[in-house]
Amino acid sequence: MALLSPHIAFPNGTCRDALSFYHSCIGGELKLMRVGDSGMAEHMPAEAQDMIMHGTLTTGQFVLMACDALDPRSPYAPGNNIAMCLNCDSEEEINTLYTALGDGGTVVDPLADMFWGGKFGTLIDRFGTEWMFNFDKSAAAEKFQLACAQTA
Repeated sequence: MALLSPHIAFPNGTCRDALSFYHSCIGGELKLMRVGDSGMAEHMPAEAQDMIMHGTLTTGQFVLMACDALDPRSPYAPGNNIAMCLNCDSEEEINTLYTALGDGGTVVDPLADMFWGGKFGTLIDRFGTEWMFNFDKSAAAEKFQLACAQTA
């Protein structure tokens, strides 16, 4: 199955700050390629050389790709069609990530128990990115019961 890798273009040279913030919240491996270190350096203006041409934040669960909005053919425009969804493995994880990514952001839906047996919440982080958080309690309970049955 293909791995979904969301990509975000950030305005005004904020990609480095945004990916560094996400790295501090989520962990993983952060790689950043500056325009000045890429094959496009000679084609870009001097003020763009320190901007991010391509960045990745990789964990065992997902790859988030990002860049500074540099393409004049598609100038940055804030939109509401992109959201990052984190499906968490525990109640502790969902609480930790929701709090960390919500730092300086705006709560849309506070974390709450939902009709499908999960815990869910939504927020917009300080960079304008919408995050959805889900912890499927019933799936976690099933995994626990299966592990107990296998050890018995």
